[in-house]
Amino acid sequence: MPLKVIITGANSGIGKALAIEYAKQGAVLGLMARNQDALKIIQDKLPCEALIYSVDVTDLAQCRWAAEAFMAQHGTPDIVIANAGISSGTMTENFSDLDIFKKIIATNLVGAAHIFHPFIKPFKARGFGQLVGVSSVAGIRGLPGAGAYSASKSALTNYLESLRIELASDNIHVTTIAPGYIKSPMTDANDFTMPFLMPVDRAAQVMVKAIKNKKRFLIVPWQMNLIGRIMHVLPIFAWDWLAKKAPRKKRLPV
Repeated sequence: MPLKVIITGANSGIGKALAIEYAKQGAVLGLMARNQDALKIIQDKLPCEALIYSVDVTDLAQCRWAAEAFMAQHGTPDIVIANAGISSGTMTENFSDLDIFKKIIATNLVGAAHIFHPFIKPFKARGFGQLVGVSSVAGIRGLPGAGAYSASKSALTNYLESLRIELASDNIHVTTIAPGYIKSPMTDANDFTMPFLMPVDRAAQVMVKAIKNKKRFLIVPWQMNLIGRIMHVLPIFAWDWLAKKAPRKKRLPV
């Protein structure tokens, strides 16, 4: 039986690369994103069966509809990957940025819960399944000028850890992936040097292997794993000194 995989944010970047990687394995894919036209282009190029759904993950009703539509045709999937995410620099002092805060957290955090929700009971009924969340190294500690993005990814990492413990007794595995800098439309918007920038296709290969091995937590590329560990344990004075010198995210439309 072919692997059945759901991927959100599948129209570009990491989501698209994951779709391509799973397609090479002959998986049946359920691809979701807001951009229907981009999904159709990807669908036409994949050498496997791929169903596409125009979905905004901030809308629970849309997520439930897409999940039910996929399961009506192919049954319960094996893997659900919550990859959809948006990013922008934010400053709390700017009134207009408060709506951006809401959108980023609604997409990056609540959107993951929205897409996981319809599949958990079917996973339990079948006796197994795997949920994967794409977080970020930016969630390890708060970054100046990126409060909304850092907070959303930190919250997502902790949510996934909570979910992992909740569902372990049901044979449902939860994997957290925390990318560093991966070549994608999201990082293309950055105008600063990005250490250890990794090609997205190579990143997808590493992620798929980690998912197959049911790893609890993965930082990619490997160099960022060391940096992430250092970030986590740095004393406050050292972190403050480094963070003040860090480049700021651009304020972008979301």
